[in-house]
Amino acid sequence: MESSEKHRVLIADDVSANSELLEAYLSNLECDTEIAVDGNEAMEKVASFKPDLILLDVMMPKLSGFEVCKKIKSDPATANTMVLMVTALNELGDIERAVDAGTNDFLSKPVNRVELVKRVENLLKLKGVTDENERLRQYIQQMEDDR
Repeated sequence: MESSEKHRVLIADDVSANSELLEAYLSNLECDTEIAVDGNEAMEKVASFKPDLILLDVMMPKLSGFEVCKKIKSDPATANTMVLMVTALNELGDIERAVDAGTNDFLSKPVNRVELVKRVENLLKLKGVTDENERLRQYIQQMEDDR
C-alpha cells in the first residue's frame, strides 16, 4: 500500500449507534471508513469500497456476520480482507462459529476503545504484510515464468 493511500475500514452493524461509536473510536487513525447496515449491503461495499478491514457485527438482517465472513473468506478476490467480528455474542460456540467462518479476530461488546484501536492497528499491519507477501510471491512467480 502506498504511504499516501489510506487504509479502508468497513463497519457493518445494523444499529446505527454502534456504527457511529466504532467510527468515532477510529477517528484518530489514518483510515477511510464506510458503513453497511445489513449483510447484503456489507457484501456490496466489500465489492465497491474494497476494505482492508471489516468490523463485522454477527447479528444483522439479510445475511449474518458469520455468512458475510464465510463469503468474503471463500472468494479468492477478497480472502485476504481482514475481518474483526464485533458482537454481543460471547459464548464459546459463537467464537468457534466465527473462527470457522474465517474471522481474523473477535471482540465482544461493549467495545473498549483502546482495545478496538489496538486490534484495528494490528490487523491493518497484518494486512500490509499479507499484501506485500502476495506481491513478492507474484513477482517471483513471474520471474520463474519468464525463464
